[in-house]
Amino acid sequence: MPQYLFAYHGGKKPQTPEEGEKAMAEWGAWFQNMGDAIVVPGNPVGQSMTVSAQGMAGDGGANPVSGFTVIRADTHQAACDLAKGCPMVADGTGSVEVAEIMEM
Repeated sequence: MPQYLFAYHGGKKPQTPEEGEKAMAEWGAWFQNMGDAIVVPGNPVGQSMTVSAQGMAGDGGANPVSGFTVIRADTHQAACDLAKGCPMVADGTGSVEVAEIMEM
């Protein structure tokens, strides 16, 4: 079964412990709903750096990655359907880029 990378963009850092608990509960419920589809739960990431032939930039580009997960799904559409349940998508603070991981 194909694997897909969920690259998270955006989101917001909780401002209070209560917001943090609520966010963790939302993410936990979404992950539980995906069940065995999750291959690598992943994590949020810190500041990204962009490295190119022109050098290095510390701003992460126009839409820096804020985290990742690897899942398995039958089709790209099925993976996108799972991504729609992401708490950042639901609350409008972020997006999920879905890319098939190509086997070499």
